[in-house]
Amino acid sequence: MSYAQPADSGRRATGLVVVLLFHALLVYALVNGLARKIVDVVHQPLETKIIEEVKPPPPDKPPPPPPPRLAAPPPPYIPLPEVQVQPPPVAPQNTISAVTHTKPTGPVPTMVRRAPVRTTAAVVDARNCEKPQYPPASLRDEETGVVRLAFLIDVDGKVLQSKIERSTGYRRLDEAARRALALCKFKPATVDGKPEKSWARIEYEWKIE
Repeated sequence: MSYAQPADSGRRATGLVVVLLFHALLVYALVNGLARKIVDVVHQPLETKIIEEVKPPPPDKPPPPPPPRLAAPPPPYIPLPEVQVQPPPVAPQNTISAVTHTKPTGPVPTMVRRAPVRTTAAVVDARNCEKPQYPPASLRDEETGVVRLAFLIDVDGKVLQSKIERSTGYRRLDEAARRALALCKFKPATVDGKPEKSWARIEYEWKIE
């Protein structure tokens, strides 16, 4: 026996009725412009607002400069009083300030006169010396001239130092004369009869005979 068939047929009929009513409402809405209103609502302009940028506050103003310092005025000039100073009296030069009658106890110094100093110059005589040898190169080149030499003569007459004061113009001749004559022994200078060290000069002439 089957009792469920009538109930299933009733449910199906109810579902079909509901579907038909939904479609009918949908068709009615499309006809009356309900969908257009929805589209218009969607297409309404959007409201916008412009937000201004917030500017920072202006910086604080610098404090005013301090007032200038005023220099103190200089003290008033007070001239010093003039003081006149009188110079002490000057005694005349011709007056005698003090006179004494006492006699000197010690001996009175007397002026001693010294005898004049007698000096003699050194005697440089090359005639007693060995004649300087003519340098071969100077002789070949025919070099001649006069050389002036200075010698420091010791108390025993020997030459301590020698130097050339005036050249012949040829160094070979100058050195040959200086070396040869420095070996000579001369008469020293004297002071009050005693020999003294002193400088003396001599000239030697180079000539080809």
